Amino acid sequence: MVIISQKAIHEFATKYPLSADPLNRWSKIASQANWRNFLEVKESFNATDYLGNDRYIFDIGGNKYRLVAMIHFDIRTLYIRFIGTHAQYNELNKKNLLMKI
Repeated sequence: MVIISQKAIHEFATKYPLSADPLNRWSKIASQANWRNFLEVKESFNATDYLGNDRYIFDIGGNKYRLVAMIHFDIRTLYIRFIGTHAQYNELNKKNLLMKI
């Protein structure tokens, strides 16, 4: 998959250094994947949920961090829309903002 906004990973990992290794592992697996559907994503990352509107939520680092990405399987492209701590994710979810990111 082509990952758009690798910069977001770098910026988040700089701010939260403990997230660097899990995010880099996620990035390596995702960039080498050739997912055609959600079931194939789940084979790589079992703790992934489909939010709707092409958005998928990945638990990163033992659920310490959340990554929300839009995946367009037909063009093999993944757009990182949000990376945050679990608390930051919960705040967005509580405010019903996940579908707007």
